[in-house]
Amino acid sequence: MSAIIPFNRPFIVGKELYYMAQAVQRGHLAGDGQFTRKCNGWMEETFRARRVLLTHSCTAALEMAALLAEVGPGDEVIMPAYTFVSTANAFALRGATIRFVDIRPDTLNLDETQIEPLITPRTRAIVPVHYAGVACQMDVIMAIAAERKLLVIEDAAQAVNSTLNGRYLGTIGHLGCYSFHETKNFICGEGGAIVINDPRFLERAEVIREKGTNRARFFRGEVDKYTWVDIGSSYLPSELIAAFLYAQLEQADEITAQRHAIHHRYALGLEPLARAGHLRLQAPADNEHNAHMFYIIVNSEPIRARLLAYLKDHDIQAVFHYVPLHTSPMGSQYGYKPGDLPVTEDLSERLLRLPCYYELSQQDQDRVIATIHDFFRESQA
Repeated sequence: MSAIIPFNRPFIVGKELYYMAQAVQRGHLAGDGQFTRKCNGWMEETFRARRVLLTHSCTAALEMAALLAEVGPGDEVIMPAYTFVSTANAFALRGATIRFVDIRPDTLNLDETQIEPLITPRTRAIVPVHYAGVACQMDVIMAIAAERKLLVIEDAAQAVNSTLNGRYLGTIGHLGCYSFHETKNFICGEGGAIVINDPRFLERAEVIREKGTNRARFFRGEVDKYTWVDIGSSYLPSELIAAFLYAQLEQADEITAQRHAIHHRYALGLEPLARAGHLRLQAPADNEHNAHMFYIIVNSEPIRARLLAYLKDHDIQAVFHYVPLHTSPMGSQYGYKPGDLPVTEDLSERLLRLPCYYELSQQDQDRVIATIHDFFRESQA
């Protein structure tokens, strides 16, 4: 029996445990200690971001963004249905109506050509989701937002360290949101960050993140005591989380290079099956994406189900991805039904994600590739 190849495996690449021990020894385990500041500073410098604030998850960053955007009952927010539930929940929690847009067949990002027909006088924000770390058409989206006086909040959960024309994703919209969940490129178990690109949100972001208090100003000596000044919540991660993450960020180039090597090996090994018409490879494969995942799109949902079972029988864990939100029970509350977003529904039923993590060996990756070849060869027999 072969060893199981998991879909994902958390990894240690540098000084993660050493830095966590340092955090304990320094006697500061609550949020906003030295390692939190190091993480914020690293991202601000590397991504050329105006301000970055670490959070305990990308969900928290999205919720902060919704609060900063002052989204409320009667407002509408446009986003793709092919995304994680947190993208929608952040705005639904504020009482907003979610308006779902279909996705592009090439990148699986929201179709920017379908945004304008959804805009009404009640529209407050557009939330592009950079699927698989590949950029949405941000130039078009930002132009629409500027003309209609809308906010753009980038869900860059999968796109940390991805760029578009040299600009880092998450730094283009008014606000951006990152994830450091254990399935992402840089990890700390759970974790995230909010990127503040519009200066009008800088001061309030600190307040919301600190439970609605002006605590950050107090520690900078700008006020002689801190108190409750706004709504907010506890969105800070602990120093243990930040310490682990900072060690990962220090090795960002190495991690990214390894993921690109994995991405390239999959593309090369599966290209014959794509040429034969058995599947479609993830696209585009340029140098600006961060190689967050590798997916294939097969020709039908039954083929995907059989391939998933075949891989499982050969001790390989592959997965499908999002169930489109507009087809969910919550989606139906906004008036959606199956058939409303045909591209989203079609591709979501045929997409399959392959194992992709930092420590995936070439031997194991070749086994995944060979097993997929075996499946299609046996299917033709």
